[in-house]
Amino acid sequence: MQTVRIPDDLARTLVSAHAYATDEIYETYRWLRANNPLGIAEVEGFDPFWVATKHADILEISRNNARFPSAVRATTLTSQAGDARARAITGTPHLVRSIVQMDEPDHMKYRLLIQSWLAPANVRKREEEVRALARDAVDQFTALPGKCDFVKDVALHYPLRVVMNILGVPPEDLPRMLRLTQELFGASDPDTERFKEALTAEQFSTLLIAVVQDFSEYFEKLSADRRANPRDDLATVLANAEIDGQPLPPLERTSYFTVISTAGHDTTSSSTAGAMWALATQPGLFDRVKADPSLIPALIEESIRWTTPVKTFMRSAAEDTELRGRQLRSNDWIMLCYASGNRDEDVFDEPDRFKIDRTPNRQLAFGNGAHVCIGQHLARMEMRILFEELLPRLKSVHIDGEARMSESFFVNGLKSLPIRFELA
Repeated sequence: MQTVRIPDDLARTLVSAHAYATDEIYETYRWLRANNPLGIAEVEGFDPFWVATKHADILEISRNNARFPSAVRATTLTSQAGDARARAITGTPHLVRSIVQMDEPDHMKYRLLIQSWLAPANVRKREEEVRALARDAVDQFTALPGKCDFVKDVALHYPLRVVMNILGVPPEDLPRMLRLTQELFGASDPDTERFKEALTAEQFSTLLIAVVQDFSEYFEKLSADRRANPRDDLATVLANAEIDGQPLPPLERTSYFTVISTAGHDTTSSSTAGAMWALATQPGLFDRVKADPSLIPALIEESIRWTTPVKTFMRSAAEDTELRGRQLRSNDWIMLCYASGNRDEDVFDEPDRFKIDRTPNRQLAFGNGAHVCIGQHLARMEMRILFEELLPRLKSVHIDGEARMSESFFVNGLKSLPIRFELA
């Protein structure tokens, strides 16, 4: 009989930020899919958690929010010390309370506040606005001396400008938003952590609390301004929004700002860099896409699958239930491994290859069900527009050094992509 418990070395890999910067995490996922696709990880310092690595199981959990809620336990993998500290501060397992951490009826009430803003029809209305930002990014790129770090020079800044423009954050505050985003999502990465030393669990949670507090202070000032001086931006919508006839509580309001500004930036940056990595490394791909720009959406979709910037989210079991023949108990914690689901051999042919010909490409990077990423249409559009503007300006592009990944078991992607290029 197959054991439920995941081998200790593999369980430790799942909570190792460094493993997510290497192929080690994909080797672990591959073994789990084949041998223990729904097992329990027991790691010192963490509560035990189930690990879902198959595409079908991740879909089933994502689509069943009543059985597998988001609000009961932490939605990101958190140590016991971090969980205790969050509960001491907020009385819940969450340092923020955004739509990610909500169940019904609150989830849909809050989601509807901005859902129409980010619906495909309204996103398309902003295409020229986004294209102007893309052209500016491409102009800055082409002024570089034939080589650059594509992540640091392009991929980090362009999506940040797009989402902050829609949110209503002024350009002079972009450096602060970039720093806070990197500290929140890359808090365990040695290049972006606020403390440049090995962090204990207590220090790590203190770091995240400080970052969240910085976001809170900034967005409370922005909200006050938009109540006095409303504009055509999301900040005005959130600053003046009401739920059940009452203004948004400060925690929920600043949490909303935080999730838009971070999730709308860092994830898109990673996918954008992943597309350029493919163009610079896959033989013939650059010439093929440059000759046929209609392939750009397929390039983008495969980059989203390939990079899967949000590696994991956590759910819990609302009651005793069965999944894949395993008995889950009420309040059990479950890790959804999206990057594993996006390389599931049962769904994707040659899953470890970057292939823009995947039809259909049933990638899970944006999640699924009621919690599916609210900004997915904007993300696809801004990436498409960037490459529509960039590729005609390029004659060739090649890798020019070591591509390096960030170290994080929540959101990660390329943090360095040295390239050399010739202009058309």
